[in-house]
Amino acid sequence: MERIEQVSELPASWPLTAAVFGASGGIGAALCAALAAGGTQVIHAGSRRGEGPSLAGVRPFAFDLADEASIAAAAKAMRDAPPEWVIVATGVLTLADGTGPERTYKRLDPAAMAEVFALNTIGPALIAKHVLPLMPRGKPFTFAALSARVGSISDNRLGGWHSYRASKAALNMLLRNFALEMARTHPDSVIVGLHPGTVDSTLSAPFQSGLPDGQLTMPGDAAANLLGVLSRVTPAQSGRVFDFRGEEVPA
Repeated sequence: MERIEQVSELPASWPLTAAVFGASGGIGAALCAALAAGGTQVIHAGSRRGEGPSLAGVRPFAFDLADEASIAAAAKAMRDAPPEWVIVATGVLTLADGTGPERTYKRLDPAAMAEVFALNTIGPALIAKHVLPLMPRGKPFTFAALSARVGSISDNRLGGWHSYRASKAALNMLLRNFALEMARTHPDSVIVGLHPGTVDSTLSAPFQSGLPDGQLTMPGDAAANLLGVLSRVTPAQSGRVFDFRGEEVPA
């Protein structure tokens, strides 16, 4: 497995413009703050309510993962000046009605599975559908989506969490597909998945008890780690999934 080397000097690249889909979540808000702190001048911050962090350069917009028209409208608003980095910081582990990840196949429910896939797989794919066509040829750009180590098929030794695992595995496959397709016309493009680790957020809150000391990461630290990885990933590494340390997650 490949590793993105950490270096002490300034990052190899840093965007002047960026977009974060899912900016109201713990990681999304922290990503906006870290981008602003790093010098990003324009940050399109998307959430369902159209609210974003109160930071210089933040431009809030509204979108809904389950509403393709809202995603298309958000992308259209960025058409004249496409962001250099687009980060999809969305995802669900426990549904709004309290339905959590299935620990056994006996708990599979088609409606719950469909909702998990809609939010974890189809929604990010639709963002890519409408954002990637904006990207100019001959210029670097990065598209990243939050994934998870449990989406790795070869690294799956425990089973369970069926819909969540499968939705992330499917997301990883789509990112690989998008990377291969974009490389034909945009050789400077980077499309990757990112595993942030276990972050202190609403998503992980029901599953934090019993975690070993040091395994839970604060959102600000997670954001800094992920942006550090993105600043060093190259087009040759496009289509892969990397964790917060810069280590490749096996397929």
